[in-house]
Amino acid sequence: MGKVLKFKKQKLSEKHKGKGLCAHGFHKWEVISDNKFDVREGKLITAYRCKRCGATKNESR
Repeated sequence: MGKVLKFKKQKLSEKHKGKGLCAHGFHKWEVISDNKFDVREGKLITAYRCKRCGATKNESR
């Protein structure tokens, strides 16, 4: 008979990492790219990604 493999159970803190604050709108935004240009609007667009949950957003200026 062979050995029985035991898989490590994920900790609750690892399982829910970054979901508590972000679920309530407190994202930690980080700039992805600075120099995109929207031709239709004639404005620069900045792309952001949340460090915790990975959500993305675009902002025009």
